[in-house]
Amino acid sequence: MEDLTSLPQDVRGTECAADASDDALLRQFAEGDAGAARALTDRLAPRCFSVAMRMLGNRTEAEDVTQDAMMRLWKMAPKWVSGQAKVSTWLYRVTLNLCVDVQRKNRPDRLDDVPEPEDNDLSAAEKLQEAARKDALQTALSQLPERQKQAVILRHIEELSNPEIAGIMGISTEAVESLTARGKRGLAAILAGRQDELGYEDD
Repeated sequence: MEDLTSLPQDVRGTECAADASDDALLRQFAEGDAGAARALTDRLAPRCFSVAMRMLGNRTEAEDVTQDAMMRLWKMAPKWVSGQAKVSTWLYRVTLNLCVDVQRKNRPDRLDDVPEPEDNDLSAAEKLQEAARKDALQTALSQLPERQKQAVILRHIEELSNPEIAGIMGISTEAVESLTARGKRGLAAILAGRQDELGYEDD
């Protein structure tokens, strides 16, 4: 087995980054390791963007929130205390707060900016139906109370555990369960009667 200590520093960083924890990578960045920053960005920025995209329904705003959240992470890095919290939990919390700030600016929702994934296996009709489903979900999410929307996105779209969501939102696990349950009921009520239109009649 090749001795990693014999490799140049940037190569060693590439070899080790995949196995390093978020906490370790953040400490390495704070010590001047640019490779650690790249690895942590590759790992966390897509999660941050996913949450912002669902919260805001606008790609440009979600990208701005992601960039702002990552910048705050880098600024905070020298002060990070290992063991007090998960880096991802801290970043999700910052992301949600930034999204709330954006939403406080009075503006109409721009759902047309939500990107649709390409799927060459779908027919034109199927693509239209899939787009309608995504728009319907985004519209329904936007009608939920803010805390319910956050809980539903983190639990059922990001697939985080209830304890982790509790840490992100600063509430108890029981409160997360309650918010998630109410959010799911709210979505069901909003989407009631649209099963046929959205192609869910046989699901």
